[in-house]
Amino acid sequence: MAAMIPTMTRILIVYYSTHGGTRELARLAARGVESVAGCSAVLRTVPRVSTVCEATEPEVPDAGAPYATLDDLAACDGLLLGSPTRFGNMAAPLKYFLDGTAGLWSSGALSGKPAGVFTSSGSLHGGNEATLLSMMLPLLHHGMLIVGLPYSEKALSETAGGGTPYGASHVGGSAGDRPVDPQEHILALALGRRLAEFANKLR
Repeated sequence: MAAMIPTMTRILIVYYSTHGGTRELARLAARGVESVAGCSAVLRTVPRVSTVCEATEPEVPDAGAPYATLDDLAACDGLLLGSPTRFGNMAAPLKYFLDGTAGLWSSGALSGKPAGVFTSSGSLHGGNEATLLSMMLPLLHHGMLIVGLPYSEKALSETAGGGTPYGASHVGGSAGDRPVDPQEHILALALGRRLAEFANKLR
């Protein structure tokens, strides 16, 4: 009998980004995932939504990660969700994508898999933590196991920008041009690494 070839633990990172801060956190989290032996990160984004019913997005984005599909979700061993803050809530494009996952919910496709969240806001008290908590709600309905950031991560106690126990975050400034600072960088890597470690153990 032929030996089974072990497959990589697949961590799906789905994000929406407007000014690039959330996208940078996604890239850093992916590096954290891939620092764990046997794990691979898959970056995906979601298309914009519009109040104009005739407006459509191209099937393939002009740049960056491909669009996420329900098959991507079903195939993952762990999930990271990222969104900019919109009045303490996730952005509409990510919410719209999640609203279309009822079939996965009814089949239990995501139940028992680890998940984590990350966000970016324009101001220091711009609703980061509320956004992270709002993003957890559909994941809990799917039966996913939430992974956060413990205070054993030293950067969590040192940060003067983003970073919370609920997930990685970034403060991008009112113009969205403030770069990810060293503590935010460390915590995004840590979130990806922790999720990958949990996913490996659960497999």
